[in-house]
Amino acid sequence: MSLLSIGKSGLLAAQVGLSTTSNNITNANTPGYSRQVAIQGDTGTQYQGFGYVGTGTEIQAVRRYYDNFLATSLRNAEANQASLDAYSNQISQIDNLLADPTAGLSPALQDFFSGVQDATANPASAAARQSLLSNAQSLASRFQGMSARLTEIASGVNATIANNVSEIDSYARQIAAINNTIAGQTTSTAEPNDLLDKRDQLLTELNKLIKVNVTPGDNNMLNVSFGTGQPLVVGNVASQLATQPSPTDLSRVTIGFQSPNGNFSVLPDAMFTGGQLGGLMEFRNGALDQAQNALGQVAASLATAFNAQHKLGQDQNGDLGTNFFNPIEAYVGINTRNSPSSTAEVKATVTDASALTASDYSVDWDGTNFNVTRKSDGKVTQINPFPQTTPQVIDGVSYSITGTPAANDNFLVRPTYNAAASLSVAITDTTKIALAAPVATAVPTTNAGNAKISAGSVDQNYLTPGNALTAPATLTFDKASGTLSGFPAGQDVTVTVNGTPTVYPAGTPVPYSDGASISFGGVSFTISGTPADQDTFTVGPNTSGVGDSRNGALLGALQTKNVMNNGTATFQTSYAQMVNFIGTKAREAQISGTAADASVKQATAQQQSVSGVNLDEEAANLLRYQQAYQASGKVMQVASQLFDTLLSIGT
Repeated sequence: MSLLSIGKSGLLAAQVGLSTTSNNITNANTPGYSRQVAIQGDTGTQYQGFGYVGTGTEIQAVRRYYDNFLATSLRNAEANQASLDAYSNQISQIDNLLADPTAGLSPALQDFFSGVQDATANPASAAARQSLLSNAQSLASRFQGMSARLTEIASGVNATIANNVSEIDSYARQIAAINNTIAGQTTSTAEPNDLLDKRDQLLTELNKLIKVNVTPGDNNMLNVSFGTGQPLVVGNVASQLATQPSPTDLSRVTIGFQSPNGNFSVLPDAMFTGGQLGGLMEFRNGALDQAQNALGQVAASLATAFNAQHKLGQDQNGDLGTNFFNPIEAYVGINTRNSPSSTAEVKATVTDASALTASDYSVDWDGTNFNVTRKSDGKVTQINPFPQTTPQVIDGVSYSITGTPAANDNFLVRPTYNAAASLSVAITDTTKIALAAPVATAVPTTNAGNAKISAGSVDQNYLTPGNALTAPATLTFDKASGTLSGFPAGQDVTVTVNGTPTVYPAGTPVPYSDGASISFGGVSFTISGTPADQDTFTVGPNTSGVGDSRNGALLGALQTKNVMNNGTATFQTSYAQMVNFIGTKAREAQISGTAADASVKQATAQQQSVSGVNLDEEAANLLRYQQAYQASGKVMQVASQLFDTLLSIGT
């Protein structure tokens, strides 16, 4: 090959080198750009008899600096960072709501029980009773307001999830399209570097929304999946993700695959991990649901326990107490996929504050039985018998199921989720507040002994039809037999001595024991001292209980009584546990977010050390290629002069 051709090949190679370096410099700040290099090689040699002589140079390829391991590590770090940021931003809203010392629940609870105590101290005061009702209504409003704020946060999460899914679907379509273009432009010796960078940048943005797994496909295409291998992009085909309301809770969105024929296949929330979507799912299914359920558990437990005690009291009209708060009905969601032929209906009402949990429940018909599954731990309780003769109580919730079920019927029961929002005061008349006890005792002044009888109290059995006292019962002590008689006919009597109860059938004389607890028909009292023969003691209805506040004292005692979680927590401590849980999770998210930021920074530095543009290095390359270009031009100039010299010799 002539000297002119050799110089020309060098000139062209230097020109490509200059173009590549210039492109690196101008794209130094372009997101996702990977620096490129011109790979230069010789064009072979020719045998000249005395040896082999080179024929010049050529550009074999323009390649980008790219390390798949470092790129994957950076994507993973960014997915974790995006997840923690999304989680932290959301949970901070609940943390601020619950921890507010003025807008939180604790002050309202304290004011309510202060009102109970004031009314107990002045049971005949209409003003004190009205103040109690006002405090109760303020407490209900506080519960409702906090629940509304949590519901507002949940709605925002739903909207963000829907937006994220829409973006994910858009990125998936773009990656599938660019896969197709890359496959068409890839040759055995060249790749479309700009398209590869663009695809990597799309993967980076997609990965910030949901953590994806990227695997190589045919003809330089990439396959993208998420979760446990659910396909998002396969070659040049993208799956379509979409959102729909939950079939059992229309206020909650679910994510699934949308087929071309319109069928929607719901995916479990656990499939979506990492990225903003993963953080939102973790927040919604964890902190948000737990906060809403725990708040509702406090509301439902308060209403149920207060109502139970209030019913054991007597109001100013002489009637037994009624519900102070309206009963808490659990949310029951009927699965929209249930058979149209099914007529089954599920009703759930909170009845036991102590046994109530903060879990949701799934009620399923297996063809033979209804099974109630506690979602927090998977415990299954069978509705037995079915059809029911009476409601069945499970974890403090009374289940009443009617109708004829069809195969695979499913219901979602959330006992506490809406409890705070639905808490309301049932009483509007101050005279209906049952502060007095419904029974009263007395000792005639004519008794010769010194025995005393306690004021008396009642329990839930007193509400059983036929047990309530309608007339006084006069108990007479017989010294010869050492027994008491005169108890209401038809009612057994239980005597408890040092914690050991003994039941005496109706009509049987009851042995007297100093200080023993005596009960019948839900009424309990003690007689202590030494009675004389034929001394009497009266137990009967409280006919003049306007100034009585014995039941009010029991209502006030609920503030410090371990009512919740099987008798291990008060209303205040249970709420404090919820606040502490949210605060701990918020702090954990902040700490983890700081660590994630550091990981992203480190992974970015490592990835940029390979793929990033170093302007100092490129400036040096620019000078090197410039000199090569000038030198190659000089070679061509010399070749031209030699050629002219040869021509002049010939003439």
